[in-house]
Amino acid sequence: MNIESFRAYCLSKKAVTESFPFDESTLVFKVANKMFALTSLESIELRINLKCDPEYALELREQYPNIIPGYHMNKKHWNTVIYTGHMRRELLQSLIDHSYNLVVNSLTKKVRLEAKL
Repeated sequence: MNIESFRAYCLSKKAVTESFPFDESTLVFKVANKMFALTSLESIELRINLKCDPEYALELREQYPNIIPGYHMNKKHWNTVIYTGHMRRELLQSLIDHSYNLVVNSLTKKVRLEAKL
């Protein structure tokens, strides 16, 4: 997966928007105005911050050396995935799905209805 396929995968999800709220090089993906993924366009390797269930985050960090506590994020709820190509694409996609679903499930019923989720 490269930055273009990562971007396309995130945008294929329902009610997702992309923006640069921090600077011109940090691409942020949101669902119903809540972040679920972000990456730097300046990094040589693909580094993706993804929201994660705290217990699952610890399991992933123990199992995969390229999954570390979220860079510049709340270390309890965010992981940074350093995608060097040694990780299965399906695993990365499932981690993106997990992040997206965590955010969607945290939304109120009203917000989910307004966003058509």
